[in-house]
Amino acid sequence: MRRQQGMRLDDRYVPYLQMAGLYHLAKLNDRWFQLDETLVSAFVERWRPETHTFHMPFGECTITLQDVAYQLGLPVDGRYVSGCLSEFHIYIQGGRPAWVWFQELLGVIPPPSQVQKYAVNCSWFQETFGECPEGADEETVRRYARAYIMMLLDTQLFADKSGNRIHIRWLPYVARLEEMGTYSWGSAALAWLYRCMCRVANRHVVKLAGPL
Repeated sequence: MRRQQGMRLDDRYVPYLQMAGLYHLAKLNDRWFQLDETLVSAFVERWRPETHTFHMPFGECTITLQDVAYQLGLPVDGRYVSGCLSEFHIYIQGGRPAWVWFQELLGVIPPPSQVQKYAVNCSWFQETFGECPEGADEETVRRYARAYIMMLLDTQLFADKSGNRIHIRWLPYVARLEEMGTYSWGSAALAWLYRCMCRVANRHVVKLAGPL
């Protein structure tokens, strides 16, 4: 059994998670799960990148957008998620340095030893934002909610193979918490999963990323 992360789901985050369309995902993330790596490997071996389907003895099947909506509770209608998975520096508003914006939105800046280019070590995130202080004012709660949402996005939906870093490319989204629910997070998560599955189908790739 393993848990994906160590940041506690605080009741004070719930309104922001609901606005973002991520509350159901947060509730799932707050539980313990068992990942059957042998079963996952068996499915990977049957994945065909050219059709995005699993070739099974009884025919073809795949993971659909409806599956994502039902199982993860993510919104599948709305604006597409873009501008955050590559060329991150282009999308920083007002030409501000990324880390300046990070400090404005989260109230703290990580030490250089905890940063790898535009990613922060998960351990630092968990230690810094693991538990929102009792009696915190609304602005502090918003900062902790932003950190929790960034953790959800980068460790649950758009995880890389390292699984131990949180990228700050999500700043443009958590800066406007009230608008996050207008994006089709389900479509983006499914596209990322397909991309990860197609990559791991290459015999030279040995580790699977994505929303497993």
